[in-house]
Amino acid sequence: MTLDIDFVRDQFPAFAEPSLQNQAFFENAGGSYTCRAVIDRLFRFYHESKVQPYAPYEASRLAGEEMDLARNGLAEIMGVDTDEVSFGPSTTQNTYVLSHAFGEWMSAGDSIIVTNQDHEANSGAWRRLADRGVTVREWAIDPDTGVLNPNDLADLLDDTVRLVVFPHCSNVVGHINPVAEITAMAHTAGAFVCVDGVSYAPHGIPNVGDLGADIYMFSSYKTYGPHQGIMVSRRTLGEMLPNQAHSFNAGSLYKRFTPAGPDHAQVAACAGMVDYLVDFDTHHFGTSNDDLSLRGQRMHDTIRQYEAELLQPLLDYLRDKNSVRLLGPADAAFRAPTVAVSPQANPLELAENLAAQGIMAGASDFYAVRPLTAMGIDPDRGVLRLSFVHYTRKAEIDKLMNALDDFL
Repeated sequence: MTLDIDFVRDQFPAFAEPSLQNQAFFENAGGSYTCRAVIDRLFRFYHESKVQPYAPYEASRLAGEEMDLARNGLAEIMGVDTDEVSFGPSTTQNTYVLSHAFGEWMSAGDSIIVTNQDHEANSGAWRRLADRGVTVREWAIDPDTGVLNPNDLADLLDDTVRLVVFPHCSNVVGHINPVAEITAMAHTAGAFVCVDGVSYAPHGIPNVGDLGADIYMFSSYKTYGPHQGIMVSRRTLGEMLPNQAHSFNAGSLYKRFTPAGPDHAQVAACAGMVDYLVDFDTHHFGTSNDDLSLRGQRMHDTIRQYEAELLQPLLDYLRDKNSVRLLGPADAAFRAPTVAVSPQANPLELAENLAAQGIMAGASDFYAVRPLTAMGIDPDRGVLRLSFVHYTRKAEIDKLMNALDDFL
């Protein structure tokens, strides 16, 4: 199915904003535009249901119902049980709380495996477990390609490993790691897995049940929604780990790792992400009674195909430039459209020059200090990152490459 770009952009009010006209947005990995369905639900909640939810009076009942729609819908898309989905203020905070639970559960002499491909949010908190006597082993990237080799993981696994932590894809390398394969390896060795999906989910929310991950986390504000961290914790592991919430919430799986009360309005607004998926699927594939997991898979595949078609010419262009180093694979089939380059020119000055031509892009270390350092790139200097999603037009890719021609 060919993606209808006009339909897609009509779902995002930002494209109708006068201040954003003639601006091509290439910093989506830092946060995407928000779809209309999310904005509508947030607006309606604050107007109609801004009360404490789950009480017997009507406004409260409706507030709880809207929050439940978000959890129910996202759980169905991801192929997991409803109470295995929880919301927190951010993925960084969800990770911190979860690492604290593992720290209480594990014993001195136990091991975890982390990577140096991760965003710091899915690395630093886990590495701190070394202070509790846990052995931290690093699964290292290839310094030339930035890619993780599963064969190297096999050499690190033994019967002391309790957890393997890795990203679905890196926020600077972009390579899509084979989650199901890695998960199977870890499970065979008796270890659980925690997958950071923040950089992958904007390109199609995955079916976590099919992937087999024990924990899967992503950020809704990078996936067309409000600022929330969404976490799947599968039942076997979630009920095994010590409760991190109020003692009376210990019996509720989706509350065990969210010590603070959720932002009711933002949780309710996340149901708009589900609305967008349904509208997308209905527009492209017709009215359907299929479950949301199947509809989500169709949306995922349609998005991936469209993004790859736009991504490959950009990768070819950058690969052939002697004045930049392209990080990660040069084949769109193996990566997300999050493209970081280390240019001979100053990355920040390059981003500023692009901004003057209507190209919104970022230059930073993007909290990816470890992978940049491993690849021989000075994090203080950073990289230029060019990231897009499925609402990007081909004409914007062309505009980007034409603008880069003036500076590379």
